[in-house]
Amino acid sequence: MSFSIGIVGLPNVGKSTLFKALTKNKVDISNYPFCTIDPNVGIVKVPDKRLEKIAEAIKPEKITPTVIEFVDIAGLVKGAHKGEGLGNQFLSHIREVDAIIHLVRCFKDENVAHVAGSLEPERDIEIIKSELILKDLETVEKRLEKTGKLAKGGDKIAQQELEILEAFKQTLEEEKLLVPMLRSIGTKYDEKLLENLVKELGLLTAKPVICLFNTNSQDEQNLSAEENNKLNLDLKLEAELAELSPEEIKELELTPPKIDQLIGACYKLLDLITFYTITGGKETRAWTIKQGALAPQAGGVVHSDFCQKFIRAEVIFWQELIEAGSWTKAREQGLVKTEGKEYEIKDGDVIEFKI
Repeated sequence: MSFSIGIVGLPNVGKSTLFKALTKNKVDISNYPFCTIDPNVGIVKVPDKRLEKIAEAIKPEKITPTVIEFVDIAGLVKGAHKGEGLGNQFLSHIREVDAIIHLVRCFKDENVAHVAGSLEPERDIEIIKSELILKDLETVEKRLEKTGKLAKGGDKIAQQELEILEAFKQTLEEEKLLVPMLRSIGTKYDEKLLENLVKELGLLTAKPVICLFNTNSQDEQNLSAEENNKLNLDLKLEAELAELSPEEIKELELTPPKIDQLIGACYKLLDLITFYTITGGKETRAWTIKQGALAPQAGGVVHSDFCQKFIRAEVIFWQELIEAGSWTKAREQGLVKTEGKEYEIKDGDVIEFKI
């Protein structure tokens, strides 16, 4: 099960620099709009100290971290919802991701052009927010026409859908994102119908968002980075650090990279947890799954047979396994629990699936 994060913002705000810092891949970074036309896609390891400690105890032949996908989407401009600046193409890329990093430029650099002519972070945030809202409003209004006709004809499902769409439209017309509204109306409507409708329409403002301020270490701004889903990073510095080894960073007495904070925040944003398998001591591996998943679903992430033919799961918390020293010793001490189909996976569980 893979999850993807789209990096969006105005042109020349540092999206490609962020992508480089995250993936350590070489990407085209140039001082002109639409430098990135086709989205760059990178698979990034999720930093995990627990995996390292489990591996120290198990001593496997192979260690495999879990990953998350980042997509560097080209810069949006005012009017993107109407196709300005290849807007339709770029907005379609956003539909495919699970969450969004909204990157905002807060650094001053006369050598890097600003598409709007001046540095105003709050204005830039509103431009992107408005484009996403206007595109969603257009999508919802088109669906309303079709659903309205079916509802008038007596279609019960269409009548429920019509009510949801009207609520979407009202929220968007108030220039609000759909994410907060979806959290509040979750129990009011049929959960499956609501989920399917959001997915089918590919609503942009229904995706969770992290607002990332690209600052300059020499020109720090008083930004609300401590608020939920907001972070400050000097991406130029992070990209430079990404090219150095941990040993080089220590030797040069540089501040360690902070990019892992962003990866962790994305994980939290998507409500993801990590569980582990040790495959008879041959491979210690981390896996990603949504909070609230049951044991058969977790089994299906590892192998389809583990979901379809699930019988039971043997489970131990990672810290207990480390303290015991091995799976065999943990079993002898009665620390390994047998769980059935209704067991809800906990973050940090080490699991052996039985079929």
